[in-house]
Amino acid sequence: MVAKGFEWASKKEFLSAQAQVVVILCIAHIGNIWGKSYEGKISWGKSYQRNENHDPRMFWIMIGALTVAGLLSLKHKSSTRGVQLLSREQTEEWKGWMQFAFIMYHYYRVYYVYNEIRVFVSAYVWMTGFGNFLYFDKKKDFSVERMISMWLRINYFPILLSFFLSVPLELYYVVPLHTAGFFITMATCYVMHLFETKANMTYWNSRMAGILVCVVVHVGFYETPLVESLNFFSKEYYFRFQSDKYSALVGIISALFWDKFKGYMQWAYAGETEQTAAKWLQRAAGGALLFFWYYCFGYMSDKLMYNPMHPYVFPLAVAGWLMIRNSSKYLCELHSTVLEFAGRITLETYVLQFHVFMTHNVQHILVVIPGSGKDGPIYLKVANMLLCGAGFVALAVWARKVTVTTQTSVVELWQALTRNKSDELSKEEGVELMAQSDSNSNNDQV
Repeated sequence: MVAKGFEWASKKEFLSAQAQVVVILCIAHIGNIWGKSYEGKISWGKSYQRNENHDPRMFWIMIGALTVAGLLSLKHKSSTRGVQLLSREQTEEWKGWMQFAFIMYHYYRVYYVYNEIRVFVSAYVWMTGFGNFLYFDKKKDFSVERMISMWLRINYFPILLSFFLSVPLELYYVVPLHTAGFFITMATCYVMHLFETKANMTYWNSRMAGILVCVVVHVGFYETPLVESLNFFSKEYYFRFQSDKYSALVGIISALFWDKFKGYMQWAYAGETEQTAAKWLQRAAGGALLFFWYYCFGYMSDKLMYNPMHPYVFPLAVAGWLMIRNSSKYLCELHSTVLEFAGRITLETYVLQFHVFMTHNVQHILVVIPGSGKDGPIYLKVANMLLCGAGFVALAVWARKVTVTTQTSVVELWQALTRNKSDELSKEEGVELMAQSDSNSNNDQV
């Protein structure tokens, strides 16, 4: 029973969003069974095995097309707060081009960029630790609302897809990686907060102590037989969590020292004239890190050799990219609006690619345009890919919108419920105090 005075302002928006989610799920279901056979009969549409779409040339053509689109959509946004290292716009841009490459890797089956794709996935999880540390360290917001909000944003739509389409959640393995990364970061920051407020540690001592606790927990789990417990869930989870076992932790450590990096950036690039020697040294160091990663690890064609090394070496590539991308004030203020747009829908494009851009849980290629099958002419196959891609992106934008509406509405509902409960408790306490006061008054009269 809802108490009197309870008000959920966004109830209509929530219900509308759920109705829209049902429509999106139905479209995803249709996409996922496109060209699928039941009892030897094709339901509707056509598709062909994704492995038959192996085409490295088209992969690089699409990467080139994205590069052109990115360059043509560059936007310079001057900052009044000095040099902003890894701004929100740049972060979304980074996510955008990595996601595009990730999807094209799946679509065109370009096996030899496997190691680079592994770095991209780890960079996403790195950002989870990095961004959430900056938030918690500044806001000290360890509320239930924050947990609900982030859990819904990451998990709501993927879980519904998994249930409605009867596919294992491990298919969307990046989702549990992000979820675990968020809660690991939140827990680490809370421990730091307790060290600072309860144990009266200084800022840096409390942060280093929190990092130490996080490292001990990670090593105690991932470098001992305890890690085998992941096999209880699935072998896929065991492999994926092993591959990114330290990604969020590295993000946390990077964020802890971010002010130091920003201080260097202000010195090098915020003055009337840039430090030219520092700029080119930074670029050379970034290029050297990328070259070192590729020359020593990235070139490996055997992924079974590379995978065990990956958790320890991917930071080289991430650091190298960030050093080059942020090697001047102008570059820090520059971003691509096309790639930024792509970066804002990465969660939705990640999960929907399996069912709408491709089909049969990413194992087949949809054929929408007649004649664009595996043996069709290249112009028809490209037209088919672009048509499927347009619908795929539109659906991802829609899914993001309804997910955010759900996220904000549920958080508002929680706040309304807890506020109402708090008000009721306050009233009960008031009644008790009044009764106690009356009792004391009667005792005084006696």
